[in-house]
Amino acid sequence: MLFCSGQIPINPETGYIVQGPIEAQTRQVLDNLGAVLTEAGMNYTDVVSVSVFIADMDNFNRINQVYAEYFTERPPARCAVEVSRLPKDVEIEISLIAVKTQ
Repeated sequence: MLFCSGQIPINPETGYIVQGPIEAQTRQVLDNLGAVLTEAGMNYTDVVSVSVFIADMDNFNRINQVYAEYFTERPPARCAVEVSRLPKDVEIEISLIAVKTQ
């Protein structure tokens, strides 16, 4: 089992927060989570639960479009919550739980 704490849109090569549209920030967060999954010998199909923390729920549909690109088969259980503030004042944070099925 893998319990991955919240990831924010930090580019691991530069150490800087990804600026720009929420789609770019969401993609960076999911890429970061994908790197953690890969390091653990897992992938997105092993994810069973996702928590999404959003600074502005008006961005939910745009976030969801990017999210669907990563979870193409059997999307995991998910909650999405609007929060008043996130670390480093980012607009999105995502955590997950994954279980290796083999």
